[in-house]
This record gives sequence, structure tokens and C-alpha cells, in this order.
Amino acid sequence: MSSRAKIVILLIGAICVLAFVAGHGSHSPYVDFAFRTGNIALFIALVVFMWGGKIKAFFKGRTEGIATELASLEEAKAQAMKDLKKVEERIANLDKERQNILAEYKAQGEALKSEIIVKAEKTAKQVVAQAKLTAQSEVDKAIEQIRVQISEEVVTAAEKLLAQRLTPEEHEKLINKSLTKVVLH
Repeated sequence: MSSRAKIVILLIGAICVLAFVAGHGSHSPYVDFAFRTGNIALFIALVVFMWGGKIKAFFKGRTEGIATELASLEEAKAQAMKDLKKVEERIANLDKERQNILAEYKAQGEALKSEIIVKAEKTAKQVVAQAKLTAQSEVDKAIEQIRVQISEEVVTAAEKLLAQRLTPEEHEKLINKSLTKVVLH
């Protein structure tokens, strides 16, 4: 048997003796208290002796785990603060960005408006020019029709006048004269 196992058996025996004495102990409260305290001290010593290393390792590992977790939480907190600052900067820049976008769209709108106005003026000039040409053409047609109509009326009036004033001999002379001019030319 190992020395450790012998010590454990000895301690268990001592605990049993103390527990027996404490249960049937003296009538003095101080002696009774001393046995009970000794019993607890022996039990604690046994626990520390048997599992002290494991308990110490457990709490050391737990402490290291908590320290590691705290460190990672601190890193996460620092990263979250950086992200928060970035978001706050983006939010602060949103107003400027919004104003820039509005100014850009307004400029594009003004440019489009100017382009539309220029096109409309050009189209209006073309329409006016076309209307002038059409009107001039209509005026020229009307004048030509009036000339034709007036010339027909003049010829008709001249025929009537000549018919009233011209005698048949004069009419014959006039025809001959016209034929001579045509033949000679």
C-alpha cells in the first residue's frame, strides 16, 4: 500500500473517532465545541489532501478562463466601440452625402431642363420657319390665282369692249395684223 493510501485510511479513522466522541461527548459545551471543530478541521484537511491539487487546478483553470474571457470581451468591446465610431461617422456624413446627392440631382435636373428648353426653342423656330414658308407659298398661290382670274376678267372685258367697238372690217384687219406678226417673228 502507498503512503498516501495509509494516510487517507488513518485520517478516515480519526474522523470516525472524533465523530463518535462529538456525538457522545462531554457535558461541557466547550469540550463538545472543540471536538466538533476538530472533526470539521480533519474533514477539511482530508478534502484538501485528497483533492487539493485538483481543486487548485480547477480554480486556477477557471481563473485563467475568466481572465481569457474578460480579455476577449475587452477586445470585443474595443471593436464594438470602433464600429460604433464608424457608424456614427457614417451617420454624420449622411447629411453631407444627402446634400451632395441632392445638389448633383438638382444640377442634372437643371442641365436636362436647359437641354429641353434649347430643343423646344429649336423646334419652335423650325415650326415658325415652316409656317412662314407654308404661308408664303399659300400667298403666292393666292396671288397667282388672283392674277389668272384678273387676266381672264380683263380678257373677257376687253373682248366685250372690242366686240362693242370693233366693226367686222376692223376685226378682220386686226386678225391679219396679228397673223403677220406671228409669221414674221
